Amino acid sequence: MINKKVLAIILGGGQGTRLSPLTDKRSKPAVSIAGKYRLVDIPISNCIHSDITRMFVLTQFNSASLNRHIKNTYTFNTFSEAFVDVMAAEQTPENKTWFQGTADAVRQSMHHILNHEFDYALILSGDQLYQMNFNEMLEQHIHKQADISIATLPVDKKDATSFGILKTDNNSFINSFIEKPSSSELTGWESKVDEEMNTQGKIYLASMGIYIFNRALLQQIMSDDSTNDFGKEIIPQSIHDNKVLAYQYKGYWTDIGTIASFYDANIGLTDDVPEFNLFNSSTNILTRPRILPPSKLNNTIVSKSMIADGCIISANKIEKSVIGIRSRIGNNSHIKNTYIIGANVYQDIDEIENDKQNNIPPIGIGDNSTVENAIIDKDARIGNNVIIKGGNHLNDVNEEAYVVKDGIIVIKRRAIIPDGFVIN
Repeated sequence: MINKKVLAIILGGGQGTRLSPLTDKRSKPAVSIAGKYRLVDIPISNCIHSDITRMFVLTQFNSASLNRHIKNTYTFNTFSEAFVDVMAAEQTPENKTWFQGTADAVRQSMHHILNHEFDYALILSGDQLYQMNFNEMLEQHIHKQADISIATLPVDKKDATSFGILKTDNNSFINSFIEKPSSSELTGWESKVDEEMNTQGKIYLASMGIYIFNRALLQQIMSDDSTNDFGKEIIPQSIHDNKVLAYQYKGYWTDIGTIASFYDANIGLTDDVPEFNLFNSSTNILTRPRILPPSKLNNTIVSKSMIADGCIISANKIEKSVIGIRSRIGNNSHIKNTYIIGANVYQDIDEIENDKQNNIPPIGIGDNSTVENAIIDKDARIGNNVIIKGGNHLNDVNEEAYVVKDGIIVIKRRAIIPDGFVIN
């Protein structure tokens, strides 16, 4: 099988400032999604479903929780060659700097990567939401004897300015590439797409940041330390000297780079037929198994929402929201268009009573509170009679306990919101 010759390299990304405050204490791949998963579970699951079971995750910021999650989740047979290893940036006698970009991250890790046998390196991002069978891309790469393959996605004119856009010849080999063009530069960059994509105006081929490199070529490119980034430097430079193939993907894909994209991706999961399907057994997302009780709901009306394991909910109503593991929501509260990431621990009755005596809300959301258009990070404490209502009328702010970005209120991890507090 061709996947026995493949090694996957998952890029953990930089400091993730655009996803702050969710990345203030954790790396981007460790951010929770859909109430029970981590972002890194997406590329790892795609690899495992494609029978690719040797993976490195490269990261340098706040990697402790990511390392712990991977260690507790991805345990393979002792006698197999399968592994998922975190490689954080490290100082060596030859290099004393942080990763300077996506390509530099791979370059600084090559002395570990080359210890393994492989013919093809599959390079993935750790902050994207999609479901892909990499075998199809690998088969095309091998059949057409490509040196590099790039997964591409048809996008419209509005989105095209945020991506690397490419053009191909009749054999799908890339002959031109432009990184994040302006709207005025897009003339002439239209590509042939199927009728459905054409009807939607998705006539530009965007790079998804998913690459396959032949081992020898990757080793050669990484020996040149003058380039630091795949999308901005290596790919544009390679198309003139190497056979660079485009693989056209037509499924759901989104880049989780900002609070707005993160929020939309999670709330989108509550649609009647979401574009990202969590309920397909052949492409399901794998994650750490937890021994949690079923969720308990008391007199709560739930509409178009997802509720993870171990929740205790007495809310009046939950609408179009994602409720993460171990969430607690008090009596008569109303949750709408909100992602509650959940909690790491349960508090016992004595702890809750002690908190109340010290005027500290327990972990979760109290009684008679309203939360709308928001993200509630892990272990946040929101009191009684609190109003949190995001919307486009709000200006961006960064307070001690919360931020507002693009109208979305993000309550920070372990923040304390006292009784009667209003963000509206």
